[in-house]
Amino acid sequence: MARQLNAKILENARIKGSYFRSVLLSRQIASHSRPGQFLNIKVSSGTHPLLRRPLSIHGVDKKKGEIRILYEVVGRGSEILSQQKSGGVLDIIGPLGHGFDLRNLYPVTRNPILVAGGMGVAPLFFLAETLGQGPRKRHALHARVLIGGRTKEQILCENEFKSCGCRVEIATDDGSRGFKGKVTELLERMLRPPNPVSRIPSPESRIPIYACGPRPMLREISRLASVYHISAQLSLEEHMSCGIGACLGCVVKTRTGYQRVCKEGPVFNAEEIVWEKSFRKGGP
Repeated sequence: MARQLNAKILENARIKGSYFRSVLLSRQIASHSRPGQFLNIKVSSGTHPLLRRPLSIHGVDKKKGEIRILYEVVGRGSEILSQQKSGGVLDIIGPLGHGFDLRNLYPVTRNPILVAGGMGVAPLFFLAETLGQGPRKRHALHARVLIGGRTKEQILCENEFKSCGCRVEIATDDGSRGFKGKVTELLERMLRPPNPVSRIPSPESRIPIYACGPRPMLREISRLASVYHISAQLSLEEHMSCGIGACLGCVVKTRTGYQRVCKEGPVFNAEEIVWEKSFRKGGP
């Protein structure tokens, strides 16, 4: 259940370039947060900017009551947020949205594939942390994580994922780190049958995918999921105004009609989404 309250800022620091990580104290929200959900944050005490900023929950420490968020300074709102000091407070609403569904992973143990484009690492790291604990800490899953960006400067959280026991692979458009090309191309290489003549599927083609990133990337993952008959859950990045489903400003077309990303999402099954033809193939 979502709550609106003032959360104390424990930390708000630059981690790399224009990227920042904040730690907020809110036991009520931390205890109810699930991977894939988000916070709607009022970044200033005044009326400018008027709208809150939706930010994915990057991780939680339920014992300490801490919530982590990861964000990039891209406009006035995020710039104001980056200037907030430790000891201050932020007016936040959360946890909001429909997160990742992990029920199909248990009790059968299947290590999933996580695909992140740019800031898509934010909710996926919370997912990786959760999988590493398992339900009631009885079953730990260690994901294979693919991180994509245009350059190596846009690769985030590599060491954090590794600390969760994940196997991490990098893809950059310019080849400055890891595989040269789109992260979706790296994913397809994993899914492609090792023996095309006999059409024996690769082991990875039976493993569920969880992804977050730009729309072109998610659209391509949706196509790959259909081609290789695998399940994929996609966390959509959309502009949101209210964050609670009232303004209808973040709707996405699905096979059952238009759905609100902030309410019915941000996580959707790949086969649900009807993609517009204008989006190019590929992604980070």
